Amino acid sequence: MSTLASHFTGGRDYLAACTLGIPARGTVRAVRADLDAAASGRPDIAAASRAVEDARSAYARLVHSPVGDVAIASQTSVMVSLIAASLPEGAEVLCPEGDFSSLVAPFVHAGRGIRLRTAPLAHLADAVTSDTSLVAFSLVQSATGEVADAAGIAAAATRAGARTLCDLTQAAGWLPVDATLFDATVCHAYKWLCCPRGVGFLTVTPSFAATLRPVQAGWYSGDDPWSSCYGTGGPLASDARRFDVSPAWQAFVGAAPALEMFADADITELHAHATGLAARFRAGLGLAHPTRPSAIVTWPDATGEALARLTAHGITASGRAGRARVAFHVFNDDADVNRALEALGAGGAVGARGASGVLGAGRAHAAEGAGDVVGVLHLSGAEGTVAPDSAHRVGALSYSI
Repeated sequence: MSTLASHFTGGRDYLAACTLGIPARGTVRAVRADLDAAASGRPDIAAASRAVEDARSAYARLVHSPVGDVAIASQTSVMVSLIAASLPEGAEVLCPEGDFSSLVAPFVHAGRGIRLRTAPLAHLADAVTSDTSLVAFSLVQSATGEVADAAGIAAAATRAGARTLCDLTQAAGWLPVDATLFDATVCHAYKWLCCPRGVGFLTVTPSFAATLRPVQAGWYSGDDPWSSCYGTGGPLASDARRFDVSPAWQAFVGAAPALEMFADADITELHAHATGLAARFRAGLGLAHPTRPSAIVTWPDATGEALARLTAHGITASGRAGRARVAFHVFNDDADVNRALEALGAGGAVGARGASGVLGAGRAHAAEGAGDVVGVLHLSGAEGTVAPDSAHRVGALSYSI
């Protein structure tokens, strides 16, 4: 981990990779060089185009997908809307309760009689029926950090003849993932993958791709983008590139080195590092450990008191859905855990606190069960109650995601 961490200049007291990743040195160098070249009147569009393909290739390696099944995108909702637009009239879409809006809202507003049904994430597999056309879920929940039982969900969908769409935004970069287990995946790479915002990826199997309409086709969707700039654009690419959107060049210039860095990393080691820090933090606050370990830790904080304490001690965290939220990544270490515990009045001690402590009311809502990592798709667990949103109560990190 020390080698990978050395790629980052900062990270101390930054517990918000689940909100926004911080750029590595390679990303900063690449973007600065690109800006300097453009400012001097020598923008290098060819180099930017190469960066797009380097980023696509590195992402494919990271999620174990054939590169021909990877399309580039800009935001999660854009990718999900492509799929929503291609569902048959009256299709039923099953989503977890409280999943991120960019995954859910495109189906709500798709029209054509498309019906959205929700179920608790822990029981999503059981909720799949023969009427379900698509199961759409985040592998890791943004608001709670809960890791889905992806194997169980995928198996249930297969039995019912339903397709699967998995959002990897809160997973890719710390959790080992295999995109080929799903019909489609989406990922906005500005969080755990530390890319500039505006870099996203869609993976789609050839059989599912055949059912999708390239409703966002443009010049970059062509078989040869540089000869597809005018008129009808000519023939579309034969693989997932036909779903490409025009890339934000500078963002991809910064993304390519970050994605190559994570694709080359030992993701199993990174997973153990991040979840190990999170487990130590949970223990220090007396929170139960989830069965599926997560690098994200949340607990009820309806008044915003816990988030305010972290902020007052110079720690960057976030509040979502009435919960305080911290995340541990490659640039964090035991010192970050200690400082956060001290900020919350836990003093770094491991063990349960009394009912009058910082998390006195939180333990009743904590995930039950504990277990070791036995593979990302062989773990199960539950998540707790979500309180009303209170992020606006404190002057802390208040990004929209």
